[in-house]
Amino acid sequence: MKHFISILDINSKDIEKLVNMSFYLKMNKRFNKNEKLLKDKNLVLIFEKPSTRTRLAFDFAAKELGMNTAVVDKTSSQLGRGEPLIDTFKVIERYADAVGIRTFKQKPLEEISKEIKIPIINALTDEEHPCQTIADLLTILEKKGKKNVKVAYLGDGNNVCNSLLVGCASLGIDIFVATPKGYGPNENYIKEAENRAKKTGSKVLITNDPIEAVKDADVIYTDVWVSMGEEGKEKEIFKPYQVNKELVKHAKKDFIFMHCLPAHRGEEVTKDIMDSLHSVVFDQAENRLHSHKAILLYVFSR
Repeated sequence: MKHFISILDINSKDIEKLVNMSFYLKMNKRFNKNEKLLKDKNLVLIFEKPSTRTRLAFDFAAKELGMNTAVVDKTSSQLGRGEPLIDTFKVIERYADAVGIRTFKQKPLEEISKEIKIPIINALTDEEHPCQTIADLLTILEKKGKKNVKVAYLGDGNNVCNSLLVGCASLGIDIFVATPKGYGPNENYIKEAENRAKKTGSKVLITNDPIEAVKDADVIYTDVWVSMGEEGKEKEIFKPYQVNKELVKHAKKDFIFMHCLPAHRGEEVTKDIMDSLHSVVFDQAENRLHSHKAILLYVFSR
């Protein structure tokens, strides 16, 4: 049994295994639907934040592996009336074999994991989005391979950026991040990415210059400027980081555009890029299904 809470706790070798397993499961859909490797296990999904892709991907991924699923949110549970999260977890571990959660602060989740004896999967916190990163790496592998690949991430150095930094460095993929001053990724993730990059031979650069990041990039990645729970944040400062036809001229001609969705056309990305042939955002979204199957097998050491 393993938790899947922080990408910092997943070594480079295991990240590569997760990506390879995701690819295998995608290429062999008949196998994983027939084998039911996690037959009759129960998965509970807790959502304290809204979700579309994570919720659907985990639900269908679990069922394809033979699991039963149940969804809990604040509107349909005692969490909405103030029940402590640890109490909810202690009940769930009596019913289920694993739990995935989309929540706010990560530290309480890490504390809870010390007391709970079933696998906990971080389906998004304010600090990380490790499930998204496995799907992203699968997408990059499919579209560009992983040798001599440069990823440019633009905008807010948020949870997606933190996880992507470490994920790319783990596989030897160059990652250049451009954000406004004061909006860069968390220092802990920068340091870990740099440490892993030394071993894999990749490059990590954090800059405030979007052109420097995008120059000769194979992949351009962005996310919303205002994440869930940050409503009211000033957007004006992010405008130079918008992915538009002028900025992408600095990338390679065959670059791909990635976004974890939902996207705000006209803010972090223009419609002509979002809906262009360069965009692989829906392939990327599909890959959540396959990567989530790999994550479920991983936490059960299968």
